[in-house]
Amino acid sequence: MSSWEPVIGLEVHVHLKTRTKMFCRCELEYGAAENTRTCPICLAHPGALPVANARAIELTILLGLALGCEIAERAVFARKNYFYPDLPKGYQISQYEEPLCGRGRFVVPTADRDEIVGIHRAHLEEDAAKTVHAGGATGRSVGADYSLVDFNRGGTPLLEIVTEPDLRSADEALRFLRLLRQTIVELGISDAEMEKGTLRADVNVSVRERGEEGYRPRWEIKNMNSFTFIGRAIEAAIRQQTAAHEAGERVEQSTYDYEPDTDRLTVHRSKEEADDYRYFPEPDLVPVEPPAELVERLRAELPELPGARIRRLERELGFELAYGLVTSERDGLYERLLAADSSEPRVVANAVMNEIAAANVDLAAVNASELARVIAVKSELPREVYTTAIASSAEPGFSADQWLAQRVTSDESALEPAIDAVLEANPDQVATYRGGKEGVLGFLVGQVMRETQGKADPKVVNRLLREKLKA
Repeated sequence: MSSWEPVIGLEVHVHLKTRTKMFCRCELEYGAAENTRTCPICLAHPGALPVANARAIELTILLGLALGCEIAERAVFARKNYFYPDLPKGYQISQYEEPLCGRGRFVVPTADRDEIVGIHRAHLEEDAAKTVHAGGATGRSVGADYSLVDFNRGGTPLLEIVTEPDLRSADEALRFLRLLRQTIVELGISDAEMEKGTLRADVNVSVRERGEEGYRPRWEIKNMNSFTFIGRAIEAAIRQQTAAHEAGERVEQSTYDYEPDTDRLTVHRSKEEADDYRYFPEPDLVPVEPPAELVERLRAELPELPGARIRRLERELGFELAYGLVTSERDGLYERLLAADSSEPRVVANAVMNEIAAANVDLAAVNASELARVIAVKSELPREVYTTAIASSAEPGFSADQWLAQRVTSDESALEPAIDAVLEANPDQVATYRGGKEGVLGFLVGQVMRETQGKADPKVVNRLLREKLKA
């Protein structure tokens, strides 16, 4: 075990699923033509005044409740001042000292324990616009020929979830992120699609000697939008910082970019602190005071959360299958199939996670009651028949009857005439087997399957052949 301990915290940014932007009525549309979803408010024209999006506030409170956060009786929007070309006002409307959601905790189940990740805060803000760097090899500002700004994204409601530095490995961080994403999607708060940028994460990493109290300078890796790259970036930061400390080098608190091609982190800029942003209350917006009845209504709307569902399913399936079903969003189909038939739960779960997943069918369109009948007799169906039935299960009018009619037979009295005919027709192979070369058995099994048009149970055929060949 290394003498160095990683200390990891996350800042997760989520685009909320609202019809309009955070402080204006511009409609949100992913992929719309550049700069076609703008107005004087989100472009910061003089005299244009913001109005807070009530739906975004509700969605923030809903997630805060799911994270066990303290919901503020009074929340204040603040101006976060910094300059960047994609920030037309020269500041971002965010929350600082009085966010909507205060401290909470998120439970991440694992095979042997529950990992508790503290939530420092979850606050609501507006997203910046999108800068596109053209030319160069990296798509970043360094080396680009020029940069363009698309203001469609500017003003999108953005929920930022800040964890405590409670994570101790890349694996722990990824487990947390995957379960958090699943929770967000199921609550209908966001599509949380990393490839579209509706879920992004900043990762703060430092290392310290095991047993050491306090924290050493951290590196913040910005705007990560891939689980794979997040994991690799954390490992790279741990590796580089450990090497620096062991060499007696000074580790500066900075913002870093992760370079996937070289698997290294490079300095982006020195790390800002809160004082650098000169926060002060937004003078054009009144404080938000969520009514108690609104908070209680949202609390009542909370469904069974993914973490709790993993633990419930674990009792009948074991942890790995339960975790896989929930985080792959296939547990809904599993429960529909199980309700339609009394098959053994692990048989159904394995069918969902293996054959159904491989068939890539529309899970919502699967006729669960009919497919359950097929899964119940899986061992009686030829493999090709079973896989074809799975692939057809989401088609309109799917019925189990045509597939059940192709069940294999394990009736020995029905199979013996076919086996006897094959042995009589292949005396050379029979002699070869009895001479000690058992590999020929596969040929004889194949002949019986051919004789029965694939409807014989291969296991029964194999056993009967061995018995007859020993006689």
